[in-house]
Amino acid sequence: MSNCSSRALTLLSSVFGACGLLLVGIAVSTDYWLYVEEGIVLPQNQTTEVKMALHAGLWRVCFVAGREKGRCVASEFFHGPDTDIVTENTANILKTIRSATPFPMVSLFLVFTAFVISNIGHIRPQRTILAFVSGIFFILSGLSLVVGLVLYISSINDEVMNRPSSSEQYFHYRYGWSFAFAASSFLLKEGAGVMSVYLFTKRYAEEEMYRPHPAFYRPRLSDCSDYSGQFLHPEVWHRGRSPSDISSDVSIQMTQNYPPAIKYPDHIHISTSPC
Repeated sequence: MSNCSSRALTLLSSVFGACGLLLVGIAVSTDYWLYVEEGIVLPQNQTTEVKMALHAGLWRVCFVAGREKGRCVASEFFHGPDTDIVTENTANILKTIRSATPFPMVSLFLVFTAFVISNIGHIRPQRTILAFVSGIFFILSGLSLVVGLVLYISSINDEVMNRPSSSEQYFHYRYGWSFAFAASSFLLKEGAGVMSVYLFTKRYAEEEMYRPHPAFYRPRLSDCSDYSGQFLHPEVWHRGRSPSDISSDVSIQMTQNYPPAIKYPDHIHISTSPC
């Protein structure tokens, strides 16, 4: 990464941030985080018969098999009395994973804020601190999302491990593409955060490299521009004498070396008349 130019880092951080924002937005708004199937095992040929199948997101549950096929309900109303399920494990899973819902929402807000700040920093690169701030927001967004993913997985694993084993019941679950989008978004946001912070350090180093030494300049005398009123010290830089300075010195020397005028006594009167 040390060989990347500022322009390449700007482009990569923008692309990673936009992709991370897009993926987490799709993941939060879709209902394919988890697939669940429940059924029974037929004793005749040891085959399974699916009694209920669904896919669930953070906000909604949709049935794809069973008596409730084609019906979608909000997650908080899933375990209502009018919902037909085979076992209580599915209801418990969908109830416990709701504790992980706030973290993806916080992550979505943080990555949106980071994306806006990052674009402002790219438009105005002289505001170097904006790259650092956007990088911190990208990293915090990724951390918030990974906390939510860990809680989501642990909630499902706890319910599955506590499920009573039975040779007559069939239960299967898997993670959907919405969950994969969220996991991919975590990697993209962390990458965007690291590149934004590195872009900040690179811009700061370039500013320090091309900034003149403060000993060569006097304090600012005007606020009209960044460099108005700043002049070099005469003791630092040797300056040749101008022709006007030389002529002034010669005239002074001639005045000092010229003999004084002859003065006569007051009582002597010299007449200039021919008579």
